[in-house]
Amino acid sequence: MGSIARQSAAVMAVDMVAASIPPPPGPDKAAARPAAEGGLARVYFGAMEHHLDAGQVQYEWNNAIPPRLEIEPGDTVVLETRDAADRYYSRASTHDDVLKRGPFRGHPLTGPVRVRGARPGDALVVEILEVKPADFGWTAIRPGRGLLPEADFAKPYLQIWDLSDGVHARAGDRIAVPIDPFPGVIGTALDLPGGHSTMPPRKNGGNMDIKQLTAGSTLYLPVWVDGGLLCVGDTHAIQGDGEVCVTAVEMCGRVTARIGLQRECGLAEPQLRTTRAPSSTARGPWFATTAHGPDLFAASQQAIRYMIDHLVRERGLSREQAYILCSVTVDLKISEIVDAPNWIVSAFLPEGVFV
Repeated sequence: MGSIARQSAAVMAVDMVAASIPPPPGPDKAAARPAAEGGLARVYFGAMEHHLDAGQVQYEWNNAIPPRLEIEPGDTVVLETRDAADRYYSRASTHDDVLKRGPFRGHPLTGPVRVRGARPGDALVVEILEVKPADFGWTAIRPGRGLLPEADFAKPYLQIWDLSDGVHARAGDRIAVPIDPFPGVIGTALDLPGGHSTMPPRKNGGNMDIKQLTAGSTLYLPVWVDGGLLCVGDTHAIQGDGEVCVTAVEMCGRVTARIGLQRECGLAEPQLRTTRAPSSTARGPWFATTAHGPDLFAASQQAIRYMIDHLVRERGLSREQAYILCSVTVDLKISEIVDAPNWIVSAFLPEGVFV
């Protein structure tokens, strides 16, 4: 086969793969259609694999930071990531180390990755292929941070988790939580000047902490500046929906993703597709607490307080251990939000984590 024939065959193969990828369910279907064709814009795929280490990171969203890597749409990138504490903790760390760490600088993010041809109005199509965990992780309680106020937890607490078997996060010989790693922070650059904190999630994605963004998921990220400028970090071994003590099982990791491009999606905020139900990785049975009220935040606090009381009373955990377990494996759910004046929040604990 001649070179022109090979190129034609390659283009046909790329077109077939692109056609098989469904577009994101955009807020306005018309916005996802090229005006001239009346059909959905094509996703283009390349074939190169790149590696980006965590030797150089950024601690803010800033579109003036030059890209460390430039790729074609459809290339695969392996990104090494640092944990949220920037490799501060070790297996030997203690409770006292939590406050010695100092103020939070920002999540250390690997990137930026510039995608050739990406422009505002497009979306990066990020297929999560693999998230490889480190051999240990940590979860910390820092007074005044998280869902519950300092009045509930006035002292710092640190839990070191053993991840060495690649299957469970183990705390001693009593608790083994099945891991399901994912990047807690993933996003594109903002279309705003200067630096912006990585702590709150934003229209570019960022610190979303969506536990379903595991291998096999596809994330659609709005492009706000030319090239997109994708960054990834804050990998978690496992997390409950809510991440109530403000940390999950935090770890360093390695994220492998294929990055495609969807034209003219008009997405206002990120969307995702996953083949899995949005539930805990641990098997049941489940125990749930509930709380009601006109304020979802206050009801969430109360549901977690009830769960902490249950774990202390029925499982013999300390209050700190119980709060940690709530953050890494309990799923907060809005069970009902239509019967005013009160709404219902539920907190579901998979009891299979106890061994």
